[in-house]
Amino acid sequence: MKTIALIGPSGTGKSHRAQVIAKEWGAEAIIDDGLLIQGSRILAGISAKEQPTRVGAIRAALFNHPAHAQEVKEKIKELAPRRLLILGTSREMVQKIAARLELPEPSEYIEIEKVASPREIAQAKRIRAQLGKHVIPVPTVEVKPRFNLPFVEPLRALFHRQPSGRRKVHWVDQTAVRPTFSYLGRFCIDPRVVASIASYLARSHRIETHRCQAENRDGSLILDLEVSVPHGEPWLPLLRSLQRKLKNTLAYMTALEIQAINVHVVGICLPPRKAEKK
Repeated sequence: MKTIALIGPSGTGKSHRAQVIAKEWGAEAIIDDGLLIQGSRILAGISAKEQPTRVGAIRAALFNHPAHAQEVKEKIKELAPRRLLILGTSREMVQKIAARLELPEPSEYIEIEKVASPREIAQAKRIRAQLGKHVIPVPTVEVKPRFNLPFVEPLRALFHRQPSGRRKVHWVDQTAVRPTFSYLGRFCIDPRVVASIASYLARSHRIETHRCQAENRDGSLILDLEVSVPHGEPWLPLLRSLQRKLKNTLAYMTALEIQAINVHVVGICLPPRKAEKK
């Protein structure tokens, strides 16, 4: 089996174009937001768009729950597609999905900017920002019986594509939905929460944190730590262990992609002096 990936920032129209891209690249099935889709049918999975919170939506899209991942893995084995299309916001996200579903890493990465014009991407972003609409790339008749969503609207899209110099027209039946998390306000994580988690994990490694700065760049977390390490211990293995623990814990607790964890050693923790006997 071969896998290919369609990547681009959230809200740029990946799901909207998924069926057309799958057809052009010969993909027999699609992984999108926690669902396994073949043609106009949802075969397995849990939709990220059903989740009440953004954290839950991201976890569903990444197949973080073992039972969810197992259901989709079994269906993929039963289906045995020769080529599979995976949608994601980045290469790292797609690679995580492939690993959790025990699929080969994609051999091709298609960027949304290569298959959609700047105007189309801007329009998709505007619809997402102003109306909170998300697309599930299957007909409404397939969505309504499965999902209990407050807003479900049929959508028929016309695509003009020229993949090999020949003009082709595709009509695609889709569904526009408005997930609960899209109208409950903007989701954000206070950097102080991330700093508290990082300081706690550092103490468990006998490392003292002096400064912790967390930056969220469009859903990707960059963490900078200034620490003191214990005297008399090898620093490199200890710091690498802390980085791995921070990455795994923060990814699970915040559902953010971890772009970088930079640990800077600024001091040494000396053992407490023993009291002198009189």
